[in-house]
Amino acid sequence: MAKSSLEPLKELLAAQGNCVTHEQAVEQGQTRHHIVTHLGRGRLMRLYRGVFYAGSEPVPRVSQLWGAVLRVGHGGVISHETAAELFGFADGPSDSIHVSVPRTAGRLPESDGIKLHYSARLPMAVFKPAPGYVTPDGQRMPPVTYPMDAVLDIAHACPTEQDAVSWAIRACQRGATTPDVLAMWMLKPGRRGLRWRTELTDALADIRAGVQSPLELRYLRDVEQAHALPQGERQVKTHRGTSVQFHDVRYPAYGVGVELDGVNYHRGDAVDRDIARDNSSVLSGVQTLRYGWLRVAYHPCEVAYEVWTLLVRNGLEDDFHPCGPACQAPASPRTASEVRSH
Repeated sequence: MAKSSLEPLKELLAAQGNCVTHEQAVEQGQTRHHIVTHLGRGRLMRLYRGVFYAGSEPVPRVSQLWGAVLRVGHGGVISHETAAELFGFADGPSDSIHVSVPRTAGRLPESDGIKLHYSARLPMAVFKPAPGYVTPDGQRMPPVTYPMDAVLDIAHACPTEQDAVSWAIRACQRGATTPDVLAMWMLKPGRRGLRWRTELTDALADIRAGVQSPLELRYLRDVEQAHALPQGERQVKTHRGTSVQFHDVRYPAYGVGVELDGVNYHRGDAVDRDIARDNSSVLSGVQTLRYGWLRVAYHPCEVAYEVWTLLVRNGLEDDFHPCGPACQAPASPRTASEVRSH
């Protein structure tokens, strides 16, 4: 009687996001007839060839990931962007489910919706959660690489250094790792050929510093001075009632302010403080532009052009000064009269 229900599979399903393979079900005493009956009565549904989910649609994301790992087998683990998703530093689900397997597994057949990677670092790179560790929806996490491996795997495949660095920033911002741990991971033997190593190392120095001071230095050097903008006042203190706010850069003659957001993850009261600071600027007649680390680090010419444009609209008479022949600022308008005529 028990074999006509899912009771023999209860513990296995609970441990695997309500997923089970055909082979596992047989090992638990389920015959082909039992499995067909479960499918026909809606107790099971096929996720992949030889992998079943005990439930109905929609299939929870964690169960989709478990299903992919079970389909691949051979010591496969969630990796790359899908691992970043599990550790909370991806902005959404990955289009394909990324699964890494040891290189010793040989070439495996592809499955729809699963992106296979072959790694010489497995099984050493498999994250081992503490007992009771579960995903935000209360499910046991499927086998997955360490978050540091996820960052470096993704960065290695990124087409630009900005893309690579942005993943490191997000992982540190959101508490998945730290700059020191990530730097240590980059020294592991399997990372000798890491792409963007120099750029990541430079960025980690800024991230480690919390980035406020390095970011302000980058803005002063690469934005303001390189493009001959007026010299701003730094860390301007203002009072509003009983509260005190510090503003990163202000151009008081033109009623313009610039706020620089470091890479520390802003949440809760930090976000509220940013809003209060911006509101204070507006109420005191200052128009504020806000920039993050990536814009200042990788697009300083565009940032300079935007700041210059607002300064001109508020009375600056100077034309735009490119930082050099390769300046990436828009080609026009670059005179103050042209901006005011628009």
